[in-house]
Formats: sequence, C-alpha cells, structure tokens
Amino acid sequence: MPKKQRFYYVYILSSITGTLYTGITNSIYNRALQHKGKETPGFTSKYDVDRLVYYEVFTNVRAAIRREKEIKGWTRKKKIALIESLNPKWQDLAEGWGKELPPPPWQKRKPDSDQQPRDSSGPKTGPSE
Repeated sequence: MPKKQRFYYVYILSSITGTLYTGITNSIYNRALQHKGKETPGFTSKYDVDRLVYYEVFTNVRAAIRREKEIKGWTRKKKIALIESLNPKWQDLAEGWGKELPPPPWQKRKPDSDQQPRDSSGPKTGPSE
C-alpha cells in the first residue's frame, strides 16, 4: 500500500495591528483555528496574532523547515513584501474557517409554519366519520 502524501505549510500570521508570526504545520486548517481560538498560550495568544495572511505548501518536511527558518531570519520589510506579493490587502485567508455553514435551502423550514412530516406509507383505511 503506497504511503499517503503529506503536506507541510509555512505560514505567516498577523495581528490587526501588524505584529507578525511565522510558523510551520502539517495542517494549516487546524493550526489556523488553534491560533484563532487562542488554544496555545504564548506569543500569538498574547499579541492577538490570529490572521492568516500568507502560506506556502511543501511535500518535504525538511524543505519546509528550511523555508520557515529562512523567513524567520528576514527583516520585517522583506516579510511584508512577501505577504503583499500574494495578498496585497492583507486579507485573512482563514476567515470563516471552522464556522458553521448555513443549511442548504431545501433543508430550511419556515419557523411559523406548522408543517408536519408527510406519512408516505400510503392511504389509511379504517372507519370513516
């Protein structure tokens, strides 16, 4: 049985005031939600750094680690140029992740309707009134 392809992500988070954090993970979705939920005490929780503004995908963990170290060694100006090369408006790329999706239109019921589920077992026979 072949090995499952793994992915690794080097990412940059920002606070609303522009504080930056660079990290690495094997699940960008889960990691972004952890940062948003302040699940891990530390720098990102303390400074409200929870907006995913940039990420890169790797299949080789060593390459991802090298890239994370490279970016961490950069000046703030160079990190900002990297972010703005792909995300000039600094949009939160993880906005809406983990939120409950609205039900599809065919599952919505009007709250004021007293619709009863239909009995699909066929006509009922019995005494008539």
